[in-house]
Amino acid sequence: MTQRIVITGTDTGIGKTVFAAGLAGLLDGFYWKPVQSGLDGETDSEVVARLAGLPPERVLPEAYRLKSPLSPHRSAEIDGVAIKAADLTFPVLPTPLVIEGAGGLMVPLNRRTKFIDIFAEWRLPVILCARTALGTINHTLLSIEALRARSIPLIGVAFIGEEVADTQRTIVEFGGVPQLGRLPHLDALTGETLRDAMVAGFDLALIAGGE
Repeated sequence: MTQRIVITGTDTGIGKTVFAAGLAGLLDGFYWKPVQSGLDGETDSEVVARLAGLPPERVLPEAYRLKSPLSPHRSAEIDGVAIKAADLTFPVLPTPLVIEGAGGLMVPLNRRTKFIDIFAEWRLPVILCARTALGTINHTLLSIEALRARSIPLIGVAFIGEEVADTQRTIVEFGGVPQLGRLPHLDALTGETLRDAMVAGFDLALIAGGE
């Protein structure tokens, strides 16, 4: 089955790149980060290449690579680059493709377009990654409302962090969305431990039924 899934988050730094790596590996698919902001240290694509266990050609090159670790619109301005939404066209591939956004839904690509605008054009199914920590109920429910207001298909929520049962239940009930599973923080983060955690924590059949 050919499938394309967008991975987004309620905020930056919540672990959605690690989740995307785990999902791309489980699906034996491809990974694509359209816009990378910040080139010091390991990029998101390099993290996925290290953790997903995929051949190098399965990690597709970014459309834009920006130096400063800022919102893409500002990082591009500093670099003297004009990000064109039309350049962010997802490739058609023979196996599943995991596409990772930058930060949250409302992160600007340029002074006119946000990531959620691109997702609305694509109409691809989305997995929303959310923390389990304090504050996540508000951020997650707002993100769910924003997706629904634009008729963007939402597969469900992937929680990241320690088990907080009532918080997770509250989001699922108020948001009316499936809980796809939970990825705990891994003290030893390797391709093997990530794959084990993904297999133990997520219902792949539920995710794969999203398109």
